[in-house]
Amino acid sequence: MTDQAIGTPVPEQLDLADMRRRVKAILIGSIGNLVEWYDFYAYTAFALYFAPAFFPQSDPVVQQLNAAVLFAATFLMRPLGGWLFGYLADHFGRRLSLTLSVVCMCFGSLIIAVTPTYATIGVAAPAILALARVIEGLSLGGEYGASATYLSEVADAKHRGFYSSFQYFTLIGGQLTAIIVLLLLQKVFLTPAELKAWGWRIPFVIGALLAIFAAVMRRSLQETDAFVEASKIAKPSGSIRGLLKYPREVLLVVGLTAGGTAAFYTFTTYMQTFVRLSSGLTEDQTTMVIFASLVFAILLQPTYGALSDRIGRKPLLIFFGVVGTLATVPILMTLKETKTPLMAFLLICAAWIFVAGYTSINAVVKAELFPTNVRALGVGFPYAITVSVFGGTAPAIALSFKSLGHEDWFYYYLSGVIFLSLLIYATMRDTKHQSAMHRHE
Repeated sequence: MTDQAIGTPVPEQLDLADMRRRVKAILIGSIGNLVEWYDFYAYTAFALYFAPAFFPQSDPVVQQLNAAVLFAATFLMRPLGGWLFGYLADHFGRRLSLTLSVVCMCFGSLIIAVTPTYATIGVAAPAILALARVIEGLSLGGEYGASATYLSEVADAKHRGFYSSFQYFTLIGGQLTAIIVLLLLQKVFLTPAELKAWGWRIPFVIGALLAIFAAVMRRSLQETDAFVEASKIAKPSGSIRGLLKYPREVLLVVGLTAGGTAAFYTFTTYMQTFVRLSSGLTEDQTTMVIFASLVFAILLQPTYGALSDRIGRKPLLIFFGVVGTLATVPILMTLKETKTPLMAFLLICAAWIFVAGYTSINAVVKAELFPTNVRALGVGFPYAITVSVFGGTAPAIALSFKSLGHEDWFYYYLSGVIFLSLLIYATMRDTKHQSAMHRHE
């Protein structure tokens, strides 16, 4: 029996050893992705506790707005990270890029853990916090493209949607892990006063340690044979000049990402603040609602990913676009008036039913657009630009409208962005049936 190469076409019946290699590679790559996103989301999960230490305004909305603006500012680094780590992944291999990105995340998390507060060092405190978030933004900018590329290349063609869905499975899992840490600190180990005084530093210490562990694991990743074969056939590219040969694909990444990323960051990052400030639920109730809705969301990812392997990617994207355009405004309006945790949970889950149509498969769709030699850069760079414009700014835009007394403006803004992406979904090809995964140019 011949040894099947990771990332290359396989017979109908997958060899057991080949399956084990694929699963092992996906698990290691996914664990690293989870750790990176845990580090990043720990900032959001604990913002309610540490925001006063860095932004000592008396108005809680302004306080959260400042934290959200800093959150958005970090996304300005994501295009640079998408370019840098995309170049490394296409030029030197997926494994190197994935390992270096998690090392950067370790540094960013560690800096946050040890930064003194505003009361101690004044304006230097938020400045150092911004530096740490910039480093994390750089790391995540590279993580997405390299991770999406690796998971797509390591999967067999019949199950590529299912395997690649674990990128957002672990991405959401990172936020879920951050909330678990929050719940443990809230309910078991610390008082609210201790959390606000110094306890918020603990999750960032945990994140730095986990990132070291993930970096060690990623060093053992097997390089995909798609990259190895492409390196033999043609000189590695991974350059902006090489990417510009595919202008249509680049624009497709921008178009199909805009609505999805705005919806994703609304129903993950912004939801904790939205539910807490708008519905009047307590901090404990808010945390439990977000936790439970993320469990629901994480289960949808492989389910939708496997479905895309049967019916194609395009139907799921159109489902997200149509339902998201029509349902976003009524869901958010109802959620604003909700006073019970159960109803808040059900409404957020209702949103995830259509948002998962994008999150579960967006990575594989982008990977299937590009040939191997520019895939990581093609997936990561235009995606990072789009996330910076539409995703990272979503919490800041929402809170800006809220501070002006027109919170509902954001609901229509989000619905409109989703509709713009729907126009792209309706006109693009289905990448499952017209894939560039095995093109080496």
